[in-house]
Amino acid sequence: MSTGQDAPTAESTRTDLPEGRYGKTRAARPSRLRRLVFLVIALLFSGTIAYVAYTNFGSAPIEGERVLFEEKPGDAMEITINVTRDDPNRAGVCVVRVRDKAGAESGRKEVLVQPGAKNSRVTTTIKGIGRPVTADIFGCSYDVPRYLSRP
Repeated sequence: MSTGQDAPTAESTRTDLPEGRYGKTRAARPSRLRRLVFLVIALLFSGTIAYVAYTNFGSAPIEGERVLFEEKPGDAMEITINVTRDDPNRAGVCVVRVRDKAGAESGRKEVLVQPGAKNSRVTTTIKGIGRPVTADIFGCSYDVPRYLSRP
């Protein structure tokens, strides 16, 4: 039973919006070129972050580990450290320190680690300004000060 009129379709029932009232219509999806450019930028950015994190937080080329410490008379403490380095042909320096009962640093010393084996053991005595209760390693580096490297 047809009345002679076609049934309304979705296109014929849609009313057009007045021009300029709601702004321009957006494209349904971004172009492939825009997505590709965004992907390349994201990969470069994340690669840069990974490189910076690796160089800053990766394994150190020279590291020190406290083996033992022993109190000595006269507000001094003896510390023994193991130094591991990736280049045994280079001299290194480790900064060791003592702490008092409150945890404050009361003495510090730079210790030269001579070139030689990949793993070296060094013992030194640190004088504190008060009675020390512990000794530890502040850090190690290949940047040896000139006054330590002179014979």
